[in-house]
Amino acid sequence: MVRAAATATYDVAIVGGGHNALVAAAYLGRAGRSVVVLERLPHVGGAAVSEKPWPEVDARLSRYSYLVSLLPRSVVKELGLDIQLLRRRYSSYTPDPERPSRGILVDTRDAAATAASFARVTGGRTEAARFAAFSDRLRPVARLLFPSMTAPLRRRAEVRRELRDDRLWTDLFERPLGELLRSSLHTDIARGIALTDGLIGTFASSDDPSLRQNRCFLYHVIGGGTGDWDVPVGGMGQVTAALTRAALAAGAELRTHAEVAAVSPDGAVTLADGSVVPARLVLSGVGPSLLADLLSAGGAGAPSTAPRPEGAQVKINMLLRRLPRLRDPEVAPEAAFAGTFHVNESMSQLDRAFATASAGGIPDPLPAEIYCHSLTDPSILGAELRASGAQTLTFFGLQVPHRLLAERDPDVARAELLAAAERSLDAVLAEPLADCLFEAPDGGLCIEARTTDDLERSLVMVGGDIFHGPLSWPWADDGEPLDTPAQRWGVATDHPRVLLCGSGARRGGAVSGLGRHNAAMAALELLTR
Repeated sequence: MVRAAATATYDVAIVGGGHNALVAAAYLGRAGRSVVVLERLPHVGGAAVSEKPWPEVDARLSRYSYLVSLLPRSVVKELGLDIQLLRRRYSSYTPDPERPSRGILVDTRDAAATAASFARVTGGRTEAARFAAFSDRLRPVARLLFPSMTAPLRRRAEVRRELRDDRLWTDLFERPLGELLRSSLHTDIARGIALTDGLIGTFASSDDPSLRQNRCFLYHVIGGGTGDWDVPVGGMGQVTAALTRAALAAGAELRTHAEVAAVSPDGAVTLADGSVVPARLVLSGVGPSLLADLLSAGGAGAPSTAPRPEGAQVKINMLLRRLPRLRDPEVAPEAAFAGTFHVNESMSQLDRAFATASAGGIPDPLPAEIYCHSLTDPSILGAELRASGAQTLTFFGLQVPHRLLAERDPDVARAELLAAAERSLDAVLAEPLADCLFEAPDGGLCIEARTTDDLERSLVMVGGDIFHGPLSWPWADDGEPLDTPAQRWGVATDHPRVLLCGSGARRGGAVSGLGRHNAAMAALELLTR
């Protein structure tokens, strides 16, 4: 990456080099604007990276982010990104927590097989019909909202009017998600399958009055206008590689080892080495909480007193010698692990886990979603590993708020979470997970946990919050000012020359590029004034 010192004022300086930064840099560069990306790490990509966690083991895992849904095809097309996404045959598999010898397998290509699977667990086919009807009811929301994510914000009343379903609006956007799930689905297990989409990285109960679970759920069911989550061929690192090529081809300057120490409201960015990068506009790819600290250091007032963000997850990466056997004789492991494998995620279990964590304990059983990237895309494994039958496994544990780690030694907490994850998964397997783990040449087992503390330390995500703070509704309130380009695109801060452009922007979150696309559009409007 280029590391030359700045000698002139840039049109735009971007703080942080995650995938969103690269999207903005590419758009701005293609528009003829001078832009520099400032990244403290030796590489760009942020959480959208592929790495080899275990020395001498030829497996490149998506270490943090791992699936793609919210990246608009319009962005891929406009930037000429060479990204291949594969659709998973199976949507999900959910063992019955009370009787794990049976489970629900949702087959996207075979509705009859899905209905039969529901019948095995629930005693009839009516719950399968309810589940399908629930999904169908949400489709108009996805079709309406997803295209709007790359356009200026619309007013809440306008969006509600265009939905043309006041009851759905009330159920989804004004009442806790738990109420909608209880009225739509009649079994604890089916309600849990749906509820998990509202708890990814989000600490909440099904009936949380803040509706944070509703907002998280919304972002998980509107991606691409369908709600499908796809596998990036080659892992998340290939997404970053494509974006890097696009940014460099557009003339953007990417500076690594460039840690930002302060941001001035007038556009100057001070690096940790004391050098200053002057710019007409600053786009912040770091979370709003961290940006507030940088602005305070740059003379913009006292540090923020707003609540700090809090993530609520643990991600465990594994390499297996082979997939473990299931207790369910009707479902092949290759089908169960190819989609989202729900472990101890009935609605009641998810709410009990929330209560346990609220009281300071690690949930047991630990609810989790699991998926095997290498079943859909074996290219992330070397030839010898593929030939041996090895497979990757990603475990994403829910209801693990950052506060639990703040009260424990980080290494002790990591070990406790690993143990809880193994207990939870072993409860639905026909053999111990430990018996399937791949052994590295140094004798160590190929398993690692990435906690909220690890995210805060390695990626400076405050509180390990993967969304950089609470997700927002993707529209403007009816009385909200939309006078400036930054306000209209949902990227405004208190300072006209500083814009949000990461996951913390309105309509940000996940690997989407939405924050940076919208910040770039606002910046281009401002720069032409």
